[in-house]
Amino acid sequence: MDNATQGKSPPFWVPTLYLAQGLPYFAVALIAGLMFKSLGVANEDIAHWTAYIGAAWVFKPLWSPFLELAPSKKAVVVTFQLLGGACLGLVALALHLPSWLAASVAMLGLVAISSATHDIACDGLYIASLSKKQQAQYAGWTGTFFNAGRFISLGGLVILAGQLEKSYGVTTAWTVIFGILAATMISLGLYHGWTLPPARNAGGADHTAAGIARTLKEVIIDYVNKPGIWVSILFIILFRAGEAQVQTIGPLFLRDSLEQGGLGLTTDQVGIVYGTSGTVAFIVGSIAGGYFTSWLGLRRAILPLILAVNLPNLVFWFLSTWHPHDLLIIGAALSTEMFGYGFGFVGIILYMMQVVAPGRYTTAHYAFSTGIMQLGFVLFKWLSGDIQKALGYQHFFLWVLLAAIPVAVLSQFIPMDSRVAEDKEAPAAEPQQAAAH
Repeated sequence: MDNATQGKSPPFWVPTLYLAQGLPYFAVALIAGLMFKSLGVANEDIAHWTAYIGAAWVFKPLWSPFLELAPSKKAVVVTFQLLGGACLGLVALALHLPSWLAASVAMLGLVAISSATHDIACDGLYIASLSKKQQAQYAGWTGTFFNAGRFISLGGLVILAGQLEKSYGVTTAWTVIFGILAATMISLGLYHGWTLPPARNAGGADHTAAGIARTLKEVIIDYVNKPGIWVSILFIILFRAGEAQVQTIGPLFLRDSLEQGGLGLTTDQVGIVYGTSGTVAFIVGSIAGGYFTSWLGLRRAILPLILAVNLPNLVFWFLSTWHPHDLLIIGAALSTEMFGYGFGFVGIILYMMQVVAPGRYTTAHYAFSTGIMQLGFVLFKWLSGDIQKALGYQHFFLWVLLAAIPVAVLSQFIPMDSRVAEDKEAPAAEPQQAAAH
């Protein structure tokens, strides 16, 4: 491919490109909540604010086609890596303002928008710059280095934050952490200005703002006209009902004091148990879930996958009931939960890919489906803090298990055939859109 030959060879940029995709995402999804907990923000407020910030990944399919107006995908990638780095630096500065909470939430919102926009161009550049053989060859690298962002964030930076909190105080500690994130993203942006292939966007009459808007409207209409699409949307929203709540409240439970029903772990201890063994378990579970589903097929595998996501949440009920102090026991419990999360998450990805996306606009419809998935995640994340406050930790973790029942029941009745509209069989060009997290 011409695009591929104009940049460095893929090993020079594929790993760092997907590391740059993962770092700001986990900064928003994981690090922000732990930072707010250290700064004394209430659980329900943490859940609300981080849910609002995460909405950027819900709506990104709506503006993703307009990125085709840029001269190249490389220009978009580099721009939003540098912009994301600058916004991460502004988070560090915001912590020292009188209205630090509002300011830091606003800056994290800008980080989220930059990261979500970067994701679109990042995946688009990968597809446009590599042959199909190369795409398959480096597919494992993308997931590995995206999750390296989780490992660095939770297993490295959170541990460092915990050590710095003890020596220099909470505000200074998290200022340093977001300063490191900012410097890393800016360095990656500068590096990618040198290494990335250009992946130039096509010109022509179709690539005007008005033309793209018309195509986007057609894509949306085609999506909502798919047979049974509203049941599929309900299934996608409900799939992460339990997981979204545990991923939000679980780390806060680990940090809360014993008097408040938590485990009383320090920031660095949370980083050790969640960011090291937990991250490894998640990656192993994801790989195992893929092989399991390819063996059974999606129809037969979907219920076990749903159970895999949700049943390991029992470990949080165990932890909230017995309050063990041994980090080995806590780490083993959390690794079990993270393995199940990774194993079962494959189910919703393949459902969107194989059932909802096929048709005239496969890529675009997959992007819309991932936006809907993120919408479900955000909704249940937003509710989780209020529910936990009302029920307490022990009963909250039982509630999380009950929240999995509707999607488990629905999975036994919902069709697993592709949702291709019968009157829309003719192929058509689709706008380049990438998947969300």
